[in-house]
Amino acid sequence: MSSFEKDDALKVGTNEMELVDFRIHKLEKGKQYEGIYGINVAKVNEIIRLPELTELPGVPDYIEGIFDLRGVVIPVINLAKWMHVEIPKNKKIKPRVIIAEFNNIMIGFIVHEAKRIRRINWKDIEPAHFSASADVGMDKNKITGVTRIEGDQVLLILDLESIVQELGFYQPEISSERTYNKFSGLALVLDDSTIARRILKEFLEKMGFDVVEASDGESGLQKLQKLYEAYGDNLVKQLKIIISDIEMPQMDGFHFAAKAKEDPRFAKIPIVFSSSISDKFSEDRGKEAGAESYLVKFDGNKFHDEVSRIINKYSNRN
Repeated sequence: MSSFEKDDALKVGTNEMELVDFRIHKLEKGKQYEGIYGINVAKVNEIIRLPELTELPGVPDYIEGIFDLRGVVIPVINLAKWMHVEIPKNKKIKPRVIIAEFNNIMIGFIVHEAKRIRRINWKDIEPAHFSASADVGMDKNKITGVTRIEGDQVLLILDLESIVQELGFYQPEISSERTYNKFSGLALVLDDSTIARRILKEFLEKMGFDVVEASDGESGLQKLQKLYEAYGDNLVKQLKIIISDIEMPQMDGFHFAAKAKEDPRFAKIPIVFSSSISDKFSEDRGKEAGAESYLVKFDGNKFHDEVSRIINKYSNRN
C-alpha cells in the first residue's frame, strides 16, 4: 500500500467513512497483543516504507526524526512510543509510515503494519467511553471512537491531531487585537470534541451569538427539531448559522448537512464546515451536501470573515 486515491464512490448520503486499519504489536503482562487502530482515509496521503531519518535533538523520544518527501520536510512520530507500549522482542515487524495531513500540516506516523482499508458506517462507530479500570494502553482521551470488526474485535480510532497540538505544530489562531462584527440570534455548533466546541462557542459568543451545542449529527438534528418546536417558522430568522465538524460518531457532518438541507424547515439556514480534514475531495463533498463554506484549521480572522459574509448574504436573501 503506497499512495492511493480517495474513493469517489463514497457519496454524501451514505453516512460512511473509510479507515486505514493499522496495527501496533505490544507486550502486556507477558502476553503478546495486536492493537487494532484506524485513521480516516481522507487524512492519509500515502503509506511508505520507513525511510532514513535525521534525528532531532531536544525533542520527545517518540519523535523519531524528520525526512524529505519530495521537497517537504516531514516529522515522524513513533506511535508505539507515543502510546507507551512495550514491543515484543521476538516479533518481526516491518514498519510502515502513514503520511497524514490535517489542518494543512503533514506528519508521518510509524505503525507496525498497515492492514487494509475498511468502509464503515458512522452509525457503527460509538463514542469512546471507558470505565476507570479499562486499560487501553494510553490516555483514554486520545481515542475518539470505537467500532467492532470481524471476530468481535474492537478497532480504536485515534485522535492523531492531538499529537500535533501537543507538539505545538498547530494552535488555533485567535487575534486579541481585532474588533469583530456583532450579531444577534442563535448559532448551532456540532462537534464531538469538547475542546473544539469550546473554542467555537467562545468565539461565536464574542460575535454576539447565543450558542446551542451538539456532539454529533443525530444530536444536531434533534437540536434543530427542538428549536423548531420553540420558534416555529420563525426559526430561519433566529438561527443564523450552523457550524459543523465532519468526523462525528453516529452521523457525520456530511450526512447531517444533507438531511438538514432536505428538510424545508431548515433548508434556508446556512451551514459551514470546520474540520481538520484538508483534502479537496472532502471540500467537494461539503459543497455537495449543501454547505456554504469549508474551513480547515481554526483561524479566528478567517472564521469571522466567512461567517459574517455568509450571514449578510442570507440576510439580504431573506
